[in-house]
Amino acid sequence: MALTTRPLANVGVEVSGFDINEPFSPELQEELKSLWYEHGILLFRDQDITPDSQIRFSRIFGTLALHPLKATRSEKHPELFELINNSDKDKYVTASYKGETIVGRLDWHIDLHYTGCPNHGAVLTAVEVAKEDGLTGFGDLAKAYDALDEDTKALLAKLEVAYSFSMQRRHMRFVDLEGYEPGPFSPRKPSDMKFPDFPDAVYPAVLTHPVSGRKVLNIVEQFLDRVITPQRFGISNDEAIELLERLVAHTKKPEFLYYHQWRQGDMVLWDNWRAMHCATGTKPGVRRVINRTTIEGKYQLGRALTGA
Repeated sequence: MALTTRPLANVGVEVSGFDINEPFSPELQEELKSLWYEHGILLFRDQDITPDSQIRFSRIFGTLALHPLKATRSEKHPELFELINNSDKDKYVTASYKGETIVGRLDWHIDLHYTGCPNHGAVLTAVEVAKEDGLTGFGDLAKAYDALDEDTKALLAKLEVAYSFSMQRRHMRFVDLEGYEPGPFSPRKPSDMKFPDFPDAVYPAVLTHPVSGRKVLNIVEQFLDRVITPQRFGISNDEAIELLERLVAHTKKPEFLYYHQWRQGDMVLWDNWRAMHCATGTKPGVRRVINRTTIEGKYQLGRALTGA
């Protein structure tokens, strides 16, 4: 059966005619990779998924990576790690948003953006679906770039931006902090969670995708810190901050976003060099388990800013 696609809301496509447990012919693998680079976000429904089949599928798209932040890994399948709500680690990711307590909310981000070498992509599969909430959002930054006016594109072609790793959300300059209160166990510095203290990472404001060649707006709210030496390009610090605020708001326009409501048998693949993602989180006590495999990024898209 040939693969067919149906557009998701705004960005990405649902792929039909695929069975994860059938053989992956060379032709099928090439077709899947072509769809990935064309659309950035692929959804597969009603799959009978095991850790082994998820790993096998993920390897179509590249070498699999282990997460450098030592996320919870499966002992039997070290390429796979679990994203779990309602575990003993919930207290570290619990916060209040406008008076509502939420576990595991994540702002819009690109994985490993703060390292200069983001992974190429990832696959998420539903193991236990949350009874309510627990959505994963995806945003297409190639489409966001395409929609910019020509003057903004010309300016961004000259600029670099810095991303600064921080454990405290209230120190992130471009996320929405209205009504936000950290939880009592929210970590205060990277070492509290045994994370390294990453140096700032610097990127061009517009990336050229290493494979597809698409222009990608490289502006995401989490860890975004500043424009590098904006005065060299005729804009002040104040104007640079206003530019980043405008661009962050632009990336979050509904026409560039898709929020996935998980159900059993779902699998989502996204291109981390093109698409940002977020998690809406759940209420305390809601069980949610997602398995993840990560496709290694072999290109250094940014650089570490040391000695500055």
